[in-house]
Amino acid sequence: MQAGLDGRVLTFTKAGFAAPACRGTGGGTLVMTETELQQADSILGQFDDRRANLIAILQDIQAHFYYLPEDVLRRLARKLRIPLTDVYQVATFYRCFSLVPRGRHQVQVCLGTACHVRGAPRVLDRILTDLKLGAPGTTRDRQFTVLTVRCVGCCGLAPVVRVDNKTHPHLTQAKVRGVLNKYRLKRQSQEEVASAEEAGDRDATAQVG
Repeated sequence: MQAGLDGRVLTFTKAGFAAPACRGTGGGTLVMTETELQQADSILGQFDDRRANLIAILQDIQAHFYYLPEDVLRRLARKLRIPLTDVYQVATFYRCFSLVPRGRHQVQVCLGTACHVRGAPRVLDRILTDLKLGAPGTTRDRQFTVLTVRCVGCCGLAPVVRVDNKTHPHLTQAKVRGVLNKYRLKRQSQEEVASAEEAGDRDATAQVG
């Protein structure tokens, strides 16, 4: 039996619902690493084993992984001692949750009338080309998810692209790479800071020893 939800098709089996493959990630089921499973257990461990905590736990899982991994939902069902189907019913009811991987940054390209006539389709094509995507979806490194929307309420600023909570007005093909690089550089900068801090910790430990 299949159920269509928000344009997706979920297959119902005795084990529960199987999420569809994610476009842009190469398809197939993502296998979680041992580190990710430990992170998931840490999130689950912060809550009591009460069904009333279901939505709050799902929110924390979504915030950490940017989607709801099947392995984690199975662990959640066991923790709360509820059927897996009940977990999926809540996960698919609210649009804030996703059963397929989303990127760290959400890129929403407005294709409403005002944006469309001012070149939004060309902007979308450039974004997809720059991120090496054949169609809206999630990049292989799961840093970006490209979505098309009908209106973001900024018609006077068309064409508009929203990345996370920031609106980029009057976007052109020439500006696309610069906008995306802002988020790439942010990620790189954070990694460099973390690496420097880790190196500093090692040096401090060596000096103490």
